[in-house]
Amino acid sequence: MKITLQEIFRSEFPRYQESHGLSKEQYRAANAIMHCGREEMGYEEWVCAEDGYKERRYHSCRHRSCPRCNGKKALEWFEKTRERLLPCDHYHVVLTLPHELNTLWHYNRSWCADRLLKASTETLQQLLKDERYLGGKAGMLAALHTWGRTLSFHPHVHILVTGCGMRGDRLVRAKRNFLLPVGVVKAKFRGKWLAWLNEGYESGDLRLPEDMSEREWKKLLTRISRKEWNVRIEGAYRHGEGVACYLSRYFRGGPIKNERLISNEGDRVGFRYQDYRDGKTKTMILSKAHFLSRVMWHVPPKGIHTVRHYGLYASGAKRKREILRKLLGQRSLGMKVLKKPSKLENRCPKCGAELYRRRKVGAKNSYIKVYVPGIGDDHVQQGVQADRNYLGCSPPKVRENFFRLSAGCLT
Repeated sequence: MKITLQEIFRSEFPRYQESHGLSKEQYRAANAIMHCGREEMGYEEWVCAEDGYKERRYHSCRHRSCPRCNGKKALEWFEKTRERLLPCDHYHVVLTLPHELNTLWHYNRSWCADRLLKASTETLQQLLKDERYLGGKAGMLAALHTWGRTLSFHPHVHILVTGCGMRGDRLVRAKRNFLLPVGVVKAKFRGKWLAWLNEGYESGDLRLPEDMSEREWKKLLTRISRKEWNVRIEGAYRHGEGVACYLSRYFRGGPIKNERLISNEGDRVGFRYQDYRDGKTKTMILSKAHFLSRVMWHVPPKGIHTVRHYGLYASGAKRKREILRKLLGQRSLGMKVLKKPSKLENRCPKCGAELYRRRKVGAKNSYIKVYVPGIGDDHVQQGVQADRNYLGCSPPKVRENFFRLSAGCLT
């Protein structure tokens, strides 16, 4: 029988939540995953007027962390993105935060997610305006990921960047099949983060872990300022569809899809992953509690857009894209609008007659309004408020247990 994330959550999450403090967004995500496509979500009843055939179609949760019901949305996003891509070389840039900032992220999830996207794109935009490199405005598609291939916590941004741009109404191209020097990108990216960390701390927008003193905070800043941050630039690709297709897999649906799950026996869950060091597909076995923790780490804060368009790929730059297409020799797309997929014909499997929707039943209130016993507002992370019980332990042990979990030592 096929193993699903829903099956694992339904069997383990009721016990898991008793010992693990989670944010409101994480509770909503877990409940959406558990009830997606089931009676609790509501349903539509369709009947055949000829032979009385009836069937129920259960509603999907449509939560962005649910892998069960987001395949169609991911495909639609890819098709729209492919229409937007310009006919030029593209570069794939990956910018990663140092792991020393992981715990700070969990106390300031919205602040950190927003700043990581802004710092990454502003770094590239400012450098690409320099005439030594591109000398103009490029198009960028940025996607925030917080996970590694083993579901470890690994916040980074993937950015698809055009190898050409516009300066006024003039076409400009990257010099010598080269986008930017990696060393310069690393230094500027690191500088932006250090400046914003200091500003956030001084203004009170950034909240430190409760067991971190001011002296430890200054030591942390010194340590990461001396460290070489991880930035990778790949390309030039003759088109950007390959990278866009890769990003579409994680546009919605969370960090792991059902196809990667291979075992669910007793207290253990197994899944496949590709080791980037040797390119081989391997298996990881985790306890169910540890597995759920890794999935819950990556539920995005409410209101954060994890995929964003900048420069020539921004929604307001349509006219500039059309001008650039002409300069690149591509026929203008004009006001082309993607055709909406036609609705599936509703036919009775017995007689072939058309089915009619007789009634629609909404979701049960018990699913929509989830009561979390023992969790008050001070335990739930909203905005930059600390999620004190995030890892199911007392505040003094949050950092220690987080890094042990990240290393796979604590089950």
